[in-house]
Amino acid sequence: MAVAGLTAALLAGCAVGPDYQTPFLSMPDGWSHAKGDTATPRPPELARWWRRLRDPLLNQIIEEAVAGNLDVAAAKARVREARAAYRQSFGAMLPGVSGSGSATSNKSTGAGGSNGEHYKLYQAGFDASWEIDLFGVNKRAVEAAQYGLDAAEEDLRATLLTLVGDVAANYVDARGYQARIALAQRTAGSQRETADLTRNKFEAGAATALDVANASGQQTDTEANIPALRAAFHQAVHRLGVLTGKPPAALADRMNKPKAIPRPSWPIPTGIPADVLIDRPDVRLAERQLAASTARIGQAEAERYPKVSLIGNIDTSARKFGDLGKSSSISWSFGPTVSVPIFNGGQLKAGVEIAEAQRDQYFLAYRSAVLTALEDVENALVALRQERIKHGRLASSVQSYRKSASLARSLYDTGSSSFLDVLDAERSLYSAEDALIASRVAITQDYISLHKALGGGWSGEVDSSKPEVVDVNTGPHFVDIRPRPAPAR
Repeated sequence: MAVAGLTAALLAGCAVGPDYQTPFLSMPDGWSHAKGDTATPRPPELARWWRRLRDPLLNQIIEEAVAGNLDVAAAKARVREARAAYRQSFGAMLPGVSGSGSATSNKSTGAGGSNGEHYKLYQAGFDASWEIDLFGVNKRAVEAAQYGLDAAEEDLRATLLTLVGDVAANYVDARGYQARIALAQRTAGSQRETADLTRNKFEAGAATALDVANASGQQTDTEANIPALRAAFHQAVHRLGVLTGKPPAALADRMNKPKAIPRPSWPIPTGIPADVLIDRPDVRLAERQLAASTARIGQAEAERYPKVSLIGNIDTSARKFGDLGKSSSISWSFGPTVSVPIFNGGQLKAGVEIAEAQRDQYFLAYRSAVLTALEDVENALVALRQERIKHGRLASSVQSYRKSASLARSLYDTGSSSFLDVLDAERSLYSAEDALIASRVAITQDYISLHKALGGGWSGEVDSSKPEVVDVNTGPHFVDIRPRPAPAR
């Protein structure tokens, strides 16, 4: 209670400069592309949104990434730095006390160079000073540091949001590549059977050499897609490994077993545009930075006003160390000092103008962050809606091409059509099925992008108090200052 009372007393009182107020920004009433089951006006469900993809392995990898990601660790360090900066700025408001002491051996020379008295002198003293924060220079510094701490915590949230989205996106990409590899292998296997059958027909005189060459060429053309898909799959897995703070191939064994492409749950609550002011960490970060820049205007303005400090000291000296507290000479002083800026060539006024210009920049950055957030949501909504329409068209296309391929083969077997019709139908079917898989991936990716745009990140506890590097032997000790050899190359 005493500490809280002292804190309140120190932070209260006079201060110059503008008092921060959150800016009012006009927001749209709703999302222009929120229609059907793509989005609903209910408040967005952002807490652990990835669990609605119903993939336990994805959930595990995201938790591992939150615990081990290096960008998150760096953001935690920035939070610790901001906390220390806040304590440092608050400490400037408290009195400062320092102590001093000395022990000297002295000898006075007598007249004519005769031996004088040899004596020892012990001295001790304390100095204290306290700047009375009449115009709030320190209060504004504490205020700016508090806003800076808030900004660091929002930066951590923004880093976690990006991390969760990146892990989910790369995981979905990896599953998509697995599905496309499986499709290419199945299609190549079917085309190999077609090529073998055509070769048998050629040997029996029922097909031409051109038919055999075309069938073999289509098979190898499909097989040629597989290496690139495998490379893309492994690259996505390597990215996942690094995102978890592990070697690139650390997740390879767990990811090699194919699984279905995660699919979203419908409908998707998106709330209203004003929600991004609360839910988006990058928007909240920009707003906290604006608040800190406003407080720094008060700091700069307060430098133009007089400063009053209370300074005091007490000194004692004695011929014996044990007499410092009882048979010693004592002197003390106490009183206020005033410092008044009279002429500084306009530097202090220019400092205020610099702070004001910086505040304007942060205000514009805040507005830009809000507009970018609105744009991100609108883009994700329209992409998701249109991709679902595309997926429906592709699904119909696959059904049509599947019938076409079956009919072309039947007609070829009865001699009613050419083999080129069969190849063309099978090629079209493979392209349509591959595009359908890519569309499934795109729908889930748009779902992920929408939740990132809405501000969905990690909602669990994150301990930012533990340092990454723990120093040892930090007390007084001998240090070898000899040059050390550089690491071997």
